[in-house]
Amino acid sequence: MASVNKVILIGNCGRDPEVRYTPTGTAICNVSVATSSRRKDRSSGESIEETQWHRVTFYERLAEIAGEYLKKGRPVYIEGRLKYGKYTDKDGVERNTVDIIAEQMQLLGGRDGQGDEAGAGEERPSRSGQRAASKEGPPAGDHDGDGDGDIPF
Repeated sequence: MASVNKVILIGNCGRDPEVRYTPTGTAICNVSVATSSRRKDRSSGESIEETQWHRVTFYERLAEIAGEYLKKGRPVYIEGRLKYGKYTDKDGVERNTVDIIAEQMQLLGGRDGQGDEAGAGEERPSRSGQRAASKEGPPAGDHDGDGDGDIPF
């Protein structure tokens, strides 16, 4: 039987990313991501917001991208998988850990998470490394074929 280990997070970075490199040159980036949910308290009727913190680890090229573009407070979409681990702390107590190993990431909002109008004169990064279509103009062959080149709107 097949199994699935998949996590999807939409949240805000809790701190600036920490990027380091292994002796073989592999980039590793760690960041914390906060997700929030709201519920109504049954007894008082007031709205309660609960925040969960997630440790996210990026590897290789995605780690370098995360280190360059993620900043504290920035909204982000992350897909990955759960990884459970154990370690012994300095007092000899065994601790359990849960990490999310990121496989995909998408920056949300505009520059610095301020909305689409922030940084309007700047190019946004894309997966393919191409400039935004608004900077290049329409792709070649993207017209209705009438030959006059004018757009009626």
